[in-house]
Amino acid sequence: MKLRLARLLQCALLFTAVNICLADGNNSISDSELGLSRSDVKDDPVPEAYTFNPKFPGTNDFLPRAYLNAPPQIPHNIDRLTPVTAKNNQCKGCHDRPQMWGTKRKGLPTPIPESHYTDLRNDPGTVTKKLIGARFNCTQCHVPQAITQPLVENSF
Repeated sequence: MKLRLARLLQCALLFTAVNICLADGNNSISDSELGLSRSDVKDDPVPEAYTFNPKFPGTNDFLPRAYLNAPPQIPHNIDRLTPVTAKNNQCKGCHDRPQMWGTKRKGLPTPIPESHYTDLRNDPGTVTKKLIGARFNCTQCHVPQAITQPLVENSF
C-alpha cells in the first residue's frame, strides 16, 4: 500500500513539473548557467606560481600529517636532491640512521622508519640494517610542503 502511494505521488510530482515547464517557456537555463565553472571550457587557466619552503634542512618545524597515517611531508626544499633514483638517493645521506629509531628532535633528521628496512613481500618479520630496494623512491610517497593556496575549496 505504501509503495503504491509513493508511486502515485511520484507520478503527480512529475506531471506537475512537466506542466510547469511546458506552460512557461522562459524557465529554461542558458548554457552559460550550467555547471560549477563560470568560464569557457576552452579557457586555459594558469595557477599561481608557488614556491617550496626555502629554509635549510634541520631548521624547520615538523609538519602536520594530511590525514591519519599519511606519509610525512618533507619540510625543506628538494630541488638539488631530485630526481631520486636507486643509484642516486641523496635522502639517505641524512635520513638513513637506524640507530635513531624512536627519536624525533628538532634540528636532527627524521630517521627512515623500520618499515622501510623490512621486505614486506618476502620476509615481513625481519628488519634488516639495509634499506629495502623497493623503498628507494622517497618522493613517491613523501612530498615537499609548498607555500600556496588551494585551487579549489575543500572541506576534507
